[in-house]
Amino acid sequence: MGNGRTMRDRLYLAGFLVASGVLLYVGRGLLQESALVTWALTFGGTTAAGVLGMTLYRVQLELRASRHELARKQAELNFAREVQQALFPQQFPSDGGLDFSAVCLPASGISGDYYDVLKFPDGRLAFAIADISGKGISAAILMSNFHAVLRTLAAAGNSPCAVCAQLNRHLHEVTGGFRFATLFYAEWNPAEQKLRYINAGHNAPILLAAEGIERLRADCPPLGIFQESQIQEQHITLRPGDTLVLFSDGVTEAGEARDNEFGDARLEAVVAEARGKPLEQIQERILAALRAWAGDELEDDVTLLLVRAGGPRLEAT
Repeated sequence: MGNGRTMRDRLYLAGFLVASGVLLYVGRGLLQESALVTWALTFGGTTAAGVLGMTLYRVQLELRASRHELARKQAELNFAREVQQALFPQQFPSDGGLDFSAVCLPASGISGDYYDVLKFPDGRLAFAIADISGKGISAAILMSNFHAVLRTLAAAGNSPCAVCAQLNRHLHEVTGGFRFATLFYAEWNPAEQKLRYINAGHNAPILLAAEGIERLRADCPPLGIFQESQIQEQHITLRPGDTLVLFSDGVTEAGEARDNEFGDARLEAVVAEARGKPLEQIQERILAALRAWAGDELEDDVTLLLVRAGGPRLEAT
């Protein structure tokens, strides 16, 4: 409605201005001789000025309404961001044999990325990182649902395989197979120093061990695509000082808009160079390298979750 009125007013104004210009040109020599011409030009100019004033007034009203609407949407976005930030762990367990550091930087105010750390009554720990397909509010809403279901399933004592299988069925049911989530979910047993994990289509985390760098690659498809999916569990032993770097595709695909992605090789190089440093320093070095490569404007959500087995730190090499 507002756009139609604005276009109509512009057409009226243009018509009056053209008519006034034509009258002025045709009657340029008659201004002193004909009162009718003078009156017509005066009337045309006055009417055009009135229409112009009315148009400007309506534009001002629409601008005020637009500013009000933008302010309302920004307030809603800020509230959604605050709610989403509250879903992330506010502090990490300090007595489970693992140290953590994490950050999530949304590209558009709210994120479809997700990370979590859980501690169970028997001393076991679980941690996860996921990326919901899509961006913006729809991805953030689906992420919130994903977060709640994962926590419920994990707290019920389900194994990693059972958690991921039920998550897969739930996601398929609520999205009809049109949306999916990549997920890395791991459960840590401090007594055995063993990590059981499932990688469902997620970027392969980097394991920085004394022997070198290893990747925990995906053995399952992303969750939600198929109603039933084969979930395969893997396990590794973490020695004191071993470090895991989990990340979303916003890290390795930074710079994609310029056809020059940051890539896995650069990420591995940054991680290897920061070997043995505190987790927060490794995290900051990764973010600094991303900014230097792709600039401060994020193309996609960037999420990092760093995990280190307790004990003596690895020495820099």
